[in-house]
Amino acid sequence: MSVVLVVNSGSSSFKYQLIDMRTETVLASGLVERIGEPVGRSTHTVVAPPADGASPTLLDATYERELPIPDHTAGFGVMIDAFAENGPSLAENPPTAVGHRVVHGGARFFEPTVITPLVEINIDELSVLAPLHNPANLAGIVAAKKAFPDVPHVAVFDTAFHQTLPRAAYTYAIDAELAAAHRIRRYGFHGTSHKFVSEAAAAFVGRPLTELKQIVFHLGNGASVTAIDGGSSVETSMGLTPLEGLVMGTRSGDVDPAVLFQLARRANMTIDDLDDLLNKRSGLLGIAGSADFRDVSAAVERGDDDALLAFEVYVHRLRAYAGAYIAQLGGVDVISFTAGVGENAPVVRAAALETLGFAGIEIDPERNGARGRGIRRISTDDSQVVVLVVPTNEELEIARQTLVAVAG
Repeated sequence: MSVVLVVNSGSSSFKYQLIDMRTETVLASGLVERIGEPVGRSTHTVVAPPADGASPTLLDATYERELPIPDHTAGFGVMIDAFAENGPSLAENPPTAVGHRVVHGGARFFEPTVITPLVEINIDELSVLAPLHNPANLAGIVAAKKAFPDVPHVAVFDTAFHQTLPRAAYTYAIDAELAAAHRIRRYGFHGTSHKFVSEAAAAFVGRPLTELKQIVFHLGNGASVTAIDGGSSVETSMGLTPLEGLVMGTRSGDVDPAVLFQLARRANMTIDDLDDLLNKRSGLLGIAGSADFRDVSAAVERGDDDALLAFEVYVHRLRAYAGAYIAQLGGVDVISFTAGVGENAPVVRAAALETLGFAGIEIDPERNGARGRGIRRISTDDSQVVVLVVPTNEELEIARQTLVAVAG
């Protein structure tokens, strides 16, 4: 059996999925959280196969525990206990490899990579570019290798898909020597999602990936958009960090850098203050008072002016990037929406593309408003550009790339 355990580790939690790669089905998933707090929490879900056409989610069984979880190593012990007590048996479904999400691979890692001590050193060293993410990712790797010492572990980097960006796209127009010395350039993020969605979209429309010009909007609490030409990322909205680009739940996205100078001089804000402002107190939260798009939408329905402004700013940025990327690509064949907002907010999809009829984009209101779980077309049959909703599956993409790395 070809089974892959996928791990996404944060500083005080980690998520996991056990995936049977013969059928690409999830056997179990879980979350270990509140690591390091007096009382931690483990949630383990056993995914039952569908029977008689029933939805698998109706048959799933979820088990919860609360207990002290002092560190990630203890957390993996709790996870293994959950498998032993609730199934599926790891003895009967032994992982052939463990795939790890790692946020920042810098310019060093451009493909899934089997983790060696040198790779761990590099991930740690790249923490200077992702201080909130890479140390946590590495903690999960170290703990997982203790729990599963006899199988290969693979790092799949969020930035890797964007290593195909041309120099003109990833270069910032600042002093070249200073930029090189401190590795200042655009790296891009959400690469695992953009890769999965673009490949799924190509399969859905029945055309070779290499022939398609695509734009993928990954719209969640974090949001990014990528222009993909022939399967390669050629432009993306996030930059050195995930702060640049679109308006997000708590992140500002693009701002004039001089705003920071002004706030430092006039409001006496420190570097840490500014970091906190742009990453944690801006975006939808900063304008409307909530980072949850569902709350903002509900407030718009009630006639709240702040929420309406937040929505308009959010959509304005989407349109600006869509138009720019159509220009960069020289046209577009497929536009896809994914992630929480992208998959579940028809009003955002319609508004984002409302002014782009000149590019051959025509949304079907009925298709756009209809609920669905899988990939679906929301453009009209006559639309020159196919517009899709494509549910992302980063865990499956990590598992696929893990098998590629192990095999190669």
